[in-house]
Amino acid sequence: MSFRHRAIPLTAALALALATGAPAWADDIVIGVVGPTTGPVTQYGDLVREGVDAAVERINASGGVLGKQLTTRIFDDGCEPKQGPVAANQVVNNQIGFVVGPVCSGAAIAAAPIYDEEGVVMVTPSATAPALTDGKGYTFVFRTIGRDDQQGPAAARFIVEKAKPKKVAVLHDKQSYGQGIATAVRDGLQKAGVDVAIFESVNPGDSDFSAVITKLKAADVDFVYYGGYHPEMGLLLRQAAEQGLRAKFMGPEGAANADIVAIAGDAVEGMLVTMPADFSKHGENAEIVRAFAAKKRDAGGAFQLPAYTAVQVIADGIKGAGSTDPTKVAAYLHQHSFDTPIGKVSWNKQGDLTDFAFDVFTWHKDGTRTPAQ
Repeated sequence: MSFRHRAIPLTAALALALATGAPAWADDIVIGVVGPTTGPVTQYGDLVREGVDAAVERINASGGVLGKQLTTRIFDDGCEPKQGPVAANQVVNNQIGFVVGPVCSGAAIAAAPIYDEEGVVMVTPSATAPALTDGKGYTFVFRTIGRDDQQGPAAARFIVEKAKPKKVAVLHDKQSYGQGIATAVRDGLQKAGVDVAIFESVNPGDSDFSAVITKLKAADVDFVYYGGYHPEMGLLLRQAAEQGLRAKFMGPEGAANADIVAIAGDAVEGMLVTMPADFSKHGENAEIVRAFAAKKRDAGGAFQLPAYTAVQVIADGIKGAGSTDPTKVAAYLHQHSFDTPIGKVSWNKQGDLTDFAFDVFTWHKDGTRTPAQ
C-alpha cells in the first residue's frame, strides 16, 4: 500500500479542524494501541494492553491530561509486517496523534515511516529490532524497551560466563526480530571465542522440527539459542526432549510467555530467557503493582510496565508541551527525561533509550520464572 495516496494528513486535518471550529481530539485525548489481536502471538498484544489500560486508568483517575481524559482505540496488525502499514493508515485516517505500539518489530519497521511522515508520536514498548530506528532519522518514533543489540550481548555474556557450553547452535525464525537477536547473540559468542557450530533458520508456523533437531544431535551441541517467539520455541523444546537431545535452550523475551507451557509441557523446565528487568519488584512501583493486581493483571511480565511507561511519557509529554500537537510533544520528549516505572528514561536522537536493563531468567514448567544463576 502506497502511503502517498492516503486520506488527509494529520497536519492538514488539524488545520481543517481549527478552521471549522472543531479541534481534533476535542473531547478526549485518543491513544491508538497497535498490535496483534489476531494471529499466533496475540498474547503479546494482551500484555501490552494490560499496561496501557492500567496507565490510562490511573492517569484519568488523577484528573487526566490538560483537563481531558485519555481514551484508547485498538488497531490489529496481527504482528505481520504487511499489516503494519494498514494499521498505521487506519490510525492516520482516524486523526489519532499518539500510538503505543506496534508490538512486534516487523510490523513496527513497516509502519514507522507512515507514523513519522504523518506526524504521529509512536512509542513502542516491545519492538526491539535495531532496524526500526537505525539510520532512519525519525522524529516521532520512540521506544520504552531496549534493543536487540543490548539484549543479545546480555544473553551472550550469560552463555559465556555462566552456562559455559562446549558447542552452541543459534537458530532463528527469519523475521526481523528473531534473526536480529540471534545474529547479535552469535556475534557476541564468536567474539568471546565460543564455538557456534550451527547458525540457521526455521520456518515460523512449522510444526515439525525433527530435521533440525537431528542436525543438532549430529553436531553434538549442548546449548541452543533460538531467536523468535514462543510457539516455535515450545515445539523445539518438546520435540528435542522427545528425540533425546540433551541441550540447554535459551531465547529472548518473545519466547517468555506462559502459554509456552501448554506447547512444551515439562520440557520447558530450565529454559533460559532474557527479559526486561522485573520492574514490578522495585519498591517505588508498589502502588502501581497493587493497581494491576486489583484488576487481576500481572505487572511482572515483559511488556506491561514498558507499555505503562509508553502511555505515561505520552501524557507527560503533552503536559510538558502544554499541547496535544504531536510535533510539540515529540520535541518535548526528545528534550527531557522522565521518571517512570522502568526508571528514568531519555532518548537519543533516533528515539532509542539511552539505557535499559535486560536480565536472564529461568523458566519453569508451572509458568513461573526465577532469576538465572
